[in-house]
Amino acid sequence: MAEAAVDSNEDPSEEAEDLGQLQPDGGGTFQQVTNLLNIMDSESAKTDPVGAGPSMRQTLASVIIAEKATAEPCVVMNALIRCLQVPEIPTQRKVNIYNILQEIVRQEGELEEQCVQRLVAIASKEMRESPETEGYVEAEVASDTLVALSRNHFSLVMYELQHQLKPLDLTDEFVIVTLAKLAHGNVFEFMPYMGITLATIFTMLRLAGEARMRQVICGAMETFCEMVQFYLKHLEDSVYPVMTEEQFATKVFPMYRYFVTVWLRNHNPDVKLGVIKSLKPMLSLLLPNDDLREQVYDYIPLLLAEYQGSLEALFITQVLRQILEASVTTCTPIPQMQLHTVFTELHVQVCTKAPAQQQYGTQNLAEIVHCFLALARSYPKELMKFFLSQTEMSKEATRVGTLTLVRAVVSADEPRMSVKTINMAIRVVKNTLSDTRSKVRMAILRIIGQLAESGFQDKIRSWGLKYVSVQLTLSTYKLTNRRESYQRDIEEKMVHRVTMDTVKTITSSVRGMTNEFWVSLLCYIMETDYTEALTPICISLTNLAEQQLHPPDEEANAGGRSRHVGLPAPHKLLARLLVLMSSPYKGEGRGTAMLNLLRTLSHSIAPAMADMWELEIPLLVRYLEEHTEFTWNQKAWEDKLIQFLRNSLKKTRGSNWSLRLSKELNNQIESFESPSLEKGFLYRALGCSLATGLEADRVEVLLLELLYKTDYGNDFDREGVILCFGLCARGQVTTVLNVLNDFEDRIQESERSWQMGAWRKDHPWRRETVKSALMVMYSCVATHCHPQALLTHVDAPVTAKIIHHYTSSCQDICLKMAFMKSVVQVTCAIRNVKDLEDFQFAQKTTLTAIIMGIIRAEPIDSLVSPVRTMAMDALLQLSKVKPFYSTEEISELMDISIHSLISLQSPGEENESVKTLYTNALRALEQLMEGLMHRQLDPKGLQEMVHLLEKWILSEREGEREKAMNLHAHLMQIYVQSTGVCIPLKLGQVGTLVGLIAPCTCDSHRRTRLASTDVLFSLLDLHASQTCTPWDAPTELELASCKADLRGWDPETIFRASTRIAQVACLQLNCDEVASLIQKLCENIGAVNPQHDKASVTWIGTFLQRRAKELEDKVAEILGTILVHLPVVDHPEVRGLLVEGVLLLAHYHQETVLTLLLRQPLPMESHLTEVWLAVAANMPAARRVLRGLTDRLQSRFTPRASAASKADVWRLAAVDPLMILCTIHLLVENVDKGDKLLDLFPDLMYTLLLQLGSSQDPEAVSPVLKTWRLVHTGTLPEDINPQRVTIESMQLLFERLGSERLAHALEEQGVWALLGGSSTFLQGVGLLASEEGEAQRC
Repeated sequence: MAEAAVDSNEDPSEEAEDLGQLQPDGGGTFQQVTNLLNIMDSESAKTDPVGAGPSMRQTLASVIIAEKATAEPCVVMNALIRCLQVPEIPTQRKVNIYNILQEIVRQEGELEEQCVQRLVAIASKEMRESPETEGYVEAEVASDTLVALSRNHFSLVMYELQHQLKPLDLTDEFVIVTLAKLAHGNVFEFMPYMGITLATIFTMLRLAGEARMRQVICGAMETFCEMVQFYLKHLEDSVYPVMTEEQFATKVFPMYRYFVTVWLRNHNPDVKLGVIKSLKPMLSLLLPNDDLREQVYDYIPLLLAEYQGSLEALFITQVLRQILEASVTTCTPIPQMQLHTVFTELHVQVCTKAPAQQQYGTQNLAEIVHCFLALARSYPKELMKFFLSQTEMSKEATRVGTLTLVRAVVSADEPRMSVKTINMAIRVVKNTLSDTRSKVRMAILRIIGQLAESGFQDKIRSWGLKYVSVQLTLSTYKLTNRRESYQRDIEEKMVHRVTMDTVKTITSSVRGMTNEFWVSLLCYIMETDYTEALTPICISLTNLAEQQLHPPDEEANAGGRSRHVGLPAPHKLLARLLVLMSSPYKGEGRGTAMLNLLRTLSHSIAPAMADMWELEIPLLVRYLEEHTEFTWNQKAWEDKLIQFLRNSLKKTRGSNWSLRLSKELNNQIESFESPSLEKGFLYRALGCSLATGLEADRVEVLLLELLYKTDYGNDFDREGVILCFGLCARGQVTTVLNVLNDFEDRIQESERSWQMGAWRKDHPWRRETVKSALMVMYSCVATHCHPQALLTHVDAPVTAKIIHHYTSSCQDICLKMAFMKSVVQVTCAIRNVKDLEDFQFAQKTTLTAIIMGIIRAEPIDSLVSPVRTMAMDALLQLSKVKPFYSTEEISELMDISIHSLISLQSPGEENESVKTLYTNALRALEQLMEGLMHRQLDPKGLQEMVHLLEKWILSEREGEREKAMNLHAHLMQIYVQSTGVCIPLKLGQVGTLVGLIAPCTCDSHRRTRLASTDVLFSLLDLHASQTCTPWDAPTELELASCKADLRGWDPETIFRASTRIAQVACLQLNCDEVASLIQKLCENIGAVNPQHDKASVTWIGTFLQRRAKELEDKVAEILGTILVHLPVVDHPEVRGLLVEGVLLLAHYHQETVLTLLLRQPLPMESHLTEVWLAVAANMPAARRVLRGLTDRLQSRFTPRASAASKADVWRLAAVDPLMILCTIHLLVENVDKGDKLLDLFPDLMYTLLLQLGSSQDPEAVSPVLKTWRLVHTGTLPEDINPQRVTIESMQLLFERLGSERLAHALEEQGVWALLGGSSTFLQGVGLLASEEGEAQRC
């Protein structure tokens, strides 16, 4: 073996080659088989034993051996048998060999007898001598091998086994196991040996003391008996000597008796189970025998006694059922003396809870029921007496179990179950009718239902139907008045469910139902508060009605068929069903059931409606079937029902049907809780039915009754009554108004007395609550009444009453809200009238004044109610009816509304209620502003709206700016969409609007920046459309990029984006728009914060850089605006940027700018000085300005020339020479010290000397200038005169030359003093010229 072993590490390909090479000689075959078995062993060692199948190598090895056996079966089998004979062979190797042998036997069939004998002997010995420690694996596989051999060599195998089976000698268990397998696989061959086998095994029973052996014998007996039954059924197929059934039974009975009397008493549960399982096939042979059957009955008590043990009850019950059913079949009942024992033991099994170890309690109960059915067929009277005695006991489980068995007896489809037996069963049931326990009640109800279903309807017509009616009422009462524990509540629900099932069963099976039961079900529908039960009751009523309308003998008596059934209160029934159908999917879909009931009872409820119902009810049912409780629409369904009601009432027009229905609906109001869908619909239905009433006085009575019994403190009831009155006004407007007026008179409404508490003892009314209800009631009447009636009554009494009730109250929040709601409803009702013609709402002015007062009274810093929102909604609706608001009124309304909301702080995220109020209020303001703007949709209206928002756009508070800008953006969008290019804006209006918004693009608040961008884009888009200059694609991309940059937080990025927007806008606007834009930007400087100011001057600078050259005609206007606002600018950077703007203008339009600057008053103010200093800081600009100033002074001494251009006009314009001199002095003093101004020196000196010479005239000293008087009064200071300023300017020029000698010479000779005197002026000029010439020569 060791030499033949194959190394596990050998290459698989080499092993495969070895597997395929078998030698033809016997020795070679043995060696090859051994090698293959070694491979299988090695693979078994590698394979995980848990759930693992054979590996590929194992399978291949086994197949090769089997294939070899096909050619040489005996050689291979001998080799395998030789392998089995090797000492100390491993168990797995044996198993593999036996499995291969079984495969060879199955595929080869007939084999050499000698080979088979050897194998039988070895397998038999292996089977009998295998040690128990291995789990009998070897024995089992050896046994299977013998069974496989028996198919073709039965005699050899049977001989061996019978040789091992000896009387009075306890054989090995696997001999018996193998015999059972042989019997199962070779029925007919085994039968000749069956008798001797049974007889021999019987002699071993006393010797089998071990539990395992007993189990083996029981299992074998079970197989033997089953095979005998198979043999007896197929006797015609047998070729062996025939053994009769009686002979077999005679052989089996002793074993049955021994099993029951001895082994069944064994304490081992496995033995008991084996015995009880073997009894069933044994009884199949014994019970057909008359003599043996009587003896089997004698051992029934022993079987019953096993119920007290640990054995699974199901198996015992199955044996008993087999015996009892055989007794019925053979008409040989069990002895009467055993009845009580059988009844009692089986009954206990039903009435007691099964032990925890019992796994088949439900199946056991079903088997016991079959046992009692068999007993009922044999001993019905005795069984019912036993049941009756059991119901006398008070234990609930006993009664429930007994009733369960009674129901089973009643439900048995057995012809032999006589009427007398049923009567006795009913007597048993009646004995428990007074029991109020839930489980007993359910059991009784199920029996009643079963009696009706089984065809005994006449047996329950009195007591049964009455009991069902009582239980229906009782369970409903307990469920609607829940005072019990949760467990009791669950039990009561179960009782109610069973009651509903019973009612359904009865009504679907019982013909000719008593009128009492019919009436009780109708009353249940109309009175119960437990609406979950309505669906089955309606179905039951429909079935009963169908039976009454279509009896079984209908065809024979067609002529006398009635289309009516008895209805005690058809109006009440219709009212009840109609209201309940408003929630059609409650209670398992009660809507469909109720509609079907109405359709069935249509001729009984109202014959006039029947035809219409036949058409419309199927449509309503189809709607419910097409939807579910998750997909339907409540409002749509209620509308369908209301339309159904209206169509129905039209069919009864001219009768009092609607009034009677209204009375029933009115009576049902208190039957439903508030709030509920049913009650809400009830109010609608009541209003619609009252609207069609013909007798106004009776309608008034019902309406007054409704007003008095309403709890106005309950919001739901109050709104329901209001809707009811509104719907009633559709056809009874005068009646409704009279009722309201009468109600107000009856409750003694006055300012001195409001005694409403006396009318309501349960919940006295509050004055304000009733007033608010009355106001909304009047407005609801206006909403629903006929248009012509509305126009007649809207001013008075409807609106007049609303105003009266509000003004005569304390005007709390609820009243204000009710008042606003009423105004909205009345106004909408007026607007819904198609042909208003010239109707003028006379109360509009009064209502507007009241609402404006309400808005003014609201705190501007807090929001605690929706009053403001509702007030603005009311104003919006009022603005749409005549007489329309004037322009002044619109502005006032806008201003008040904006002011009431703009200062509110934005609520935090945690306060959802306030956040909702805040959002709704802002939305209402937007809608109001939009509506009012539509009344004046032109540039003037736009400007007025912007004017109202301007102070909030320029507010210092971020929240106010944000809200104002958002509102502006919304309204601007509406304006653009509504007008477009139809109404062009006024000249300069776009610039003004853009100038207001432009600084906000740099606002510190992100939402404000983005909103301002939206406004700007709308304005620019509108301007482009009106000027036919649409944006190109790059421009749109640029603006989108700018808006994206404005979403960030980096200030530099924001300013750059704003500047880019300005560059785009700069190209879109004409000169007039630019001028107006710059003017608006200047006006807004200082209004908000430095960030806005910087943005303003940035925009100004951008526009001037790009458009200054084109603004020739607007320079004066722009510069004047800058100079006016420059003094009030505090921020140095902003002032500097403004001054740079002046320099830009001067660069392109120097003469104009100079003239405007020189016309400013003296002495120079700081902002003007700042401008000139900026000029001085820019040397090129300073040189140009000095030349211009020199030319202006020289022009005074030359003949006046005519202007050839606009620049000449400004250059030749009259200016004060003193201002020119002061400006020259300021510039010369402040220009760069390093620049000697040599190029300007000659002209400046010449001009200054001319000016100095002309100033020697005494009249020119200290003149009083016109420009001065514009600002100051009196004369100029002494140091500001032409002579002094001129001399100082000359001194500054000589100082710039940098010659100390010249300066010293001029000082020594007193040149400056000589120039200042009129008599010495020429001398001074001469000395000045001399010294200057000397200095030049040096």
